[in-house]
Amino acid sequence: MTNLAILPIIIPLFAAIILAFTTKKVKLSRTLAKIFTIINLAFIGYITYEVFTKGSIILETGSWKAPFGIIFVADIFSIVIVLTSSILTTAIIFFATRTVSENKEKHYFYALVFFLISGVSGAFLTGDLFNLFVFFEVLLMASYGLITLGGDKKQLRESLKYVIINLFSSIVFVTTIAFLYSVVGTVNMAHIAERVHEVEQQGILTVIGIVLFFVFATKAALFPLYYWMPKSYTVPNPVVSALFGALLTKVGIYSIIRVFTLIFVFETDLTHTIFVWIAGLSMIFGVIGALSTKNIKLIVAYNVIPSIGFILFGLAIFNQDALSGSVYYLLHDMIIKAALFLIVGVVVYVAGTSDLRKMGGLIHNYPGLGWILFLSAFILAGIPPLSGFIGKVLLLKGSFSNDQIIIGLVALVSSLLILYSIMKIFIYGFWGDKQEDLPKKSTKGLLSPIIFLVSISVFLGVGAELVYPNIELISEYLLDPEIYINSVLKE
Repeated sequence: MTNLAILPIIIPLFAAIILAFTTKKVKLSRTLAKIFTIINLAFIGYITYEVFTKGSIILETGSWKAPFGIIFVADIFSIVIVLTSSILTTAIIFFATRTVSENKEKHYFYALVFFLISGVSGAFLTGDLFNLFVFFEVLLMASYGLITLGGDKKQLRESLKYVIINLFSSIVFVTTIAFLYSVVGTVNMAHIAERVHEVEQQGILTVIGIVLFFVFATKAALFPLYYWMPKSYTVPNPVVSALFGALLTKVGIYSIIRVFTLIFVFETDLTHTIFVWIAGLSMIFGVIGALSTKNIKLIVAYNVIPSIGFILFGLAIFNQDALSGSVYYLLHDMIIKAALFLIVGVVVYVAGTSDLRKMGGLIHNYPGLGWILFLSAFILAGIPPLSGFIGKVLLLKGSFSNDQIIIGLVALVSSLLILYSIMKIFIYGFWGDKQEDLPKKSTKGLLSPIIFLVSISVFLGVGAELVYPNIELISEYLLDPEIYINSVLKE
């Protein structure tokens, strides 16, 4: 049973290796990619059921007991994020088989995607801080291949920036782990969480925690470290943009939540005050970026930044309602952000441009696409009773109960501006007279994966009565680090 914890890592890794040998047979690669992603989703669904009904699954590799061996922890927090990742990956793979050029498919596209998924799942499931660094590097190496696939001039320019920033943050990351090890003598997260309370050098630990936060904040694209992200996420294929926007920044914010609810739970007056400011500024500057551009890809990319701000906002408030809001919003945003990146990819394909000023009247030829975009804008902005609304209500409830009124108001205003930024695409791209010189292109097979994602997002809202008790359970779990520590160290 304990071996189940590593399956979300092993299955995509095995798939990537197989797909690396079938690159010349494109049809076979497409079929295998679909089969592997469905198998992966089925196994993760089963693991999620086991975790929620029987408790955390702890794998001690090589029978080395924690904290001495490599540990994988499938707890209720990590596994629900892995499940969400698998759901959106399934939709993205089915979309990719219709949209990715054959040339890119022959250059290891599917293998790189599954290597990325393996690294992402490993980052979510590892119980070891050094292995978190290792899995960051695995997913980043795969992302380097995906972001440069195609060799376009803009791609190479933006990918160079992407690689340099991530290499620098990785150097800082591993150096910070070394400093932390020198203080506590372990890299097992449960063991670190146990030992930090025994160390007299609380000031040094606080500094280490803040440095770790900025490492993860760089990867999560929080203010002021987001400058590398928007254009980097717009230059590759829409499939790659969807994977990056839905998963890579979320690995960063997941790591922040994990570390600051488990290890660095002292000096919260200092750390969480910093979080409040960064969350608020991320909302403000992300929305400003989205409103300032006419490029629809950039509009969606900039909207990644305030969404990470919302999730950090809940951690900063650090009560049950706020943390429930963070987890709810995290799941919601992963799904709807993937859908939006795919939607704008289709819009660019049918319009022949990503510039809003050169669009108009698309609703006449593509009504289905237009109304899916319209609904997605409402979901992202948090219009009731959709999923974004549930997360934001919980965040606001938590902030108002802690007298954090200003950040709550910033969140409300940001939500309205987020809605306007996405509705701009609908208003300028779909409204207006039909463009007679624009040929109608087939969208066969493109809308189904998007409808699948949007439907799940709608369910997270209208089915909140079913979903929320599990989210509440996760927030209670995060607020009590002793549960994680005892389950891993078996005390």
